[in-house]
Amino acid sequence: MISRVADHCFWFGRYLERAESTARLLQVTSGLALDSDLTPLQVWQPVIITAGEEERFVAQRGAEAVADGEAVQEYLVFHDAVPVCLKCSVAAARENARSVREVITLEAWESINELHLWMQSAPSRAEYDGHRDDFYRHVRRETQLCLGLLRGTMLHDSALDFIWLGVLLERTGQTARMLDVHHHALTTAAGPAFQAQSQGTGQLQALPVVEVSLWLSLLRACYGFEPFLKTHRGTVTGEAVASFLIFEPRFPRAVRHCVKRAREGLEKIRPAALALPKLRGTERLRRLESWLDSRADGPLDPASIHEILTEIVDATHSTCDEIAVELLGASPPEDRPGAQNPGGSGTRTE
Repeated sequence: MISRVADHCFWFGRYLERAESTARLLQVTSGLALDSDLTPLQVWQPVIITAGEEERFVAQRGAEAVADGEAVQEYLVFHDAVPVCLKCSVAAARENARSVREVITLEAWESINELHLWMQSAPSRAEYDGHRDDFYRHVRRETQLCLGLLRGTMLHDSALDFIWLGVLLERTGQTARMLDVHHHALTTAAGPAFQAQSQGTGQLQALPVVEVSLWLSLLRACYGFEPFLKTHRGTVTGEAVASFLIFEPRFPRAVRHCVKRAREGLEKIRPAALALPKLRGTERLRRLESWLDSRADGPLDPASIHEILTEIVDATHSTCDEIAVELLGASPPEDRPGAQNPGGSGTRTE
């Protein structure tokens, strides 16, 4: 496969997963704003930070707008100048699919093209204005349909390998950023009682109902609500939720699971049996996977969660940079992209 085609396949997967993740986060946060006792600032600021858009949003709308749910949603759904907004992510996914139409099946192409056309139409705006939850559900359903069609209708060859590699790496970064930002916001909002340790055990004390609902909302934002309840029968704590979303090997959106599958995908693209240099991206993912495995069995120190998630985000960005250089024909980036602009590497070859 030539690098141009591989590049478009990789970014098609990333943008598709990003659109689904953004719609899910906005939908869950909208429900949280109605059902919790948090202030609007505590509810909506983490969403802007997770998207990496806080600085630009404040510059355009003012600091007080961070607490305005309508302003945040409008910005992250329809703002054409925001590369991570839903409208732009869907358009970018569709454009990458169009560029490699010869390797995308008709069913998958029709799915993403129909979603793109709907996002540009008056009915989508009417749905957003009148039935917000249904709007987000529609975007989620269509992106999930496209992901399923890719797996169910395409040849399982190099094109699908690159698409799914993009999906997995984007999912890893989205889960880690979402957990990092929300963990900090929720522990801060919970106050000193949340930080109290029970005598001699090092375990967090039981949380009030409101705080439990916040952690469960985070699980819903990551599709982890039911899987978490099936594996954890005790009290819901921030430590338990973080451990599940980072280390649970059976949950398909947990960081550890995604890193393992991404590493396997890269090894499939560049098998070790070939007499070719090893990919730095593969080695980085293997080190990250081993590091996560070594921490998975022991208790998770709440104070170390930010450090762990920062390491995951940095390793994911570095892996994407190395894949771009080694496999996608990009020039080495002068500066590694950070969470402030998770949309596009700026090194795509056309």
